[in-house]
Amino acid sequence: MQFKTLSLGLAVAIASSVTLAAPVDYKIDPTHTATVFSWNHFGFSTPSANFTDIQGVIKVDNAKPSNSSVDVIIPISSVNTNVPALDKEFQEEAWFNAAKYPNITFKSTKVETKDKKHFKITGNLTVKGVTKPVVLDAVLNKQGEHPMAKVPAIGFNATTSFDRSAFGIGNYVPNVGDKITVNITTEATAAK
Repeated sequence: MQFKTLSLGLAVAIASSVTLAAPVDYKIDPTHTATVFSWNHFGFSTPSANFTDIQGVIKVDNAKPSNSSVDVIIPISSVNTNVPALDKEFQEEAWFNAAKYPNITFKSTKVETKDKKHFKITGNLTVKGVTKPVVLDAVLNKQGEHPMAKVPAIGFNATTSFDRSAFGIGNYVPNVGDKITVNITTEATAAK
């Protein structure tokens, strides 16, 4: 009887550890996520803009980080340059053409671990119907229970850069810089 109890206890412990190691889907919180992109303006300044509605899921596999993934949708309608006329212009056909291509998407294809906090996330970025590979250099800020929501939470910062002309948005290049630098911060939560 004691052997059976011990075996049952061991089985429960193993099952619990497998459950804890299972991948977790974290839903991106748009109210605590920012994608800020910046460019050179005639050599005089470096303006920036933000997308305010970031949607998606970060799948995290702590046991095998290479099985983790990122899937993001960014509605063009959420662009905020702090210049209303420019926000409107960016929706037009010459820029993002939001009527035809309402969203930017990013889908990871590979996650590489540099150490426990630094990751290289390769994925396909689609802008204006054009898909190109980009690499995000990501840093894990924190993973644990959210102190207010009382659910599992995770937060990252990430950076990347690319030429906007590669996505069919080459207006005013080279006077207005082709290179776009992107700084991302995100907070995401899982279901209880």
